[in-house]
Amino acid sequence: MFLARVVGNIWSTKKNEDLVGLKLLMVQLIDHQGRPFGNTMIVADQIGAGIGEDVIVTQGSSARKAIPGKEIPVDASVVGIVDSIEVERSGLLREGTDKS
Repeated sequence: MFLARVVGNIWSTKKNEDLVGLKLLMVQLIDHQGRPFGNTMIVADQIGAGIGEDVIVTQGSSARKAIPGKEIPVDASVVGIVDSIEVERSGLLREGTDKS
C-alpha cells in the first residue's frame, strides 16, 4: 500500500463492462510529509474520495479484490481516505543529521 493525493477524475464512456459504474481517479504518489514524487496513476475508487484528498492505495491482486463481489480488471484501488498522519521524528533522520 502507499499514500497518494487525488489530483483528478477520469471519465471513460467505453470501457470493460466490469468497470461500468466504477469511479476512476488520477492520483499522485506522496511521501509521509505530503510531498509528491514519482508518476501519477489511475486508480479505481468505491469509497468516494475527491480531488485534494490523501488516500491509501493498494495494488495487484489486493486491488482487484477491493471491490466486493468480483475481481475487477484494475491495477490499483483506493482502500482508505487519510484523516491524519503521525510520524515519529527520531526514525526519520536524513543522511548527515545528528541524532542528539
